[in-house]
Amino acid sequence: MLRDEIQNALKNAMKNKDTKTVSAARLIVAGIKNKDVDARAKGEKEASEADILSLMQTMIKQRKESFRIYEEAKRVDLAEKEQSEIEVIQSFMPKQMSDAEVETAIKGIIAATGASSAKDMGKVMAELKAKYSGKVDFSTVSAKVKALLS
Repeated sequence: MLRDEIQNALKNAMKNKDTKTVSAARLIVAGIKNKDVDARAKGEKEASEADILSLMQTMIKQRKESFRIYEEAKRVDLAEKEQSEIEVIQSFMPKQMSDAEVETAIKGIIAATGASSAKDMGKVMAELKAKYSGKVDFSTVSAKVKALLS
C-alpha cells in the first residue's frame, strides 16, 4: 500500500540521513494525516489510495508553481529545494501514462460512456479519475477530452 511505502521510505531516509527525502516524505505524511481526518469526518476509516494520489499530484503542482516563481525571482537555492521535493514525491507516484496511452484511454471511455458532446465531459472525466488516478495529469487531460468531444 502507498501509505506504507511512504512510511518505510521516511524511516530509511532518516536512517541514511537523507534530509531531502525526509523533508518531502514528512510533508506527504502530514498531508495524508489531513486527508485521513477529512475521511473520518465523512464516515470512512482512512483516506483512499486515490485520495493520496490526488494529494501528491496537488503537491507536485504546487511545487512546480513555486519552482517557476523562484526561478523568475532568481532564487536558485529555493528553486532547487522545490525541484528535489518534486522528485521525491514523483518517486512514490505510479508510472505516468504516455500521451498516446492517455488518448487511447480517453477514446475508450468516450465510447463506453456514449459521450457525444462537451455536456458529457463530466462523465468522461469522472470515469478517467476513477480508473487512472495518479497515472495521468488531469490538468492536461481535460483539454484533450474537450477536443475529442468537440
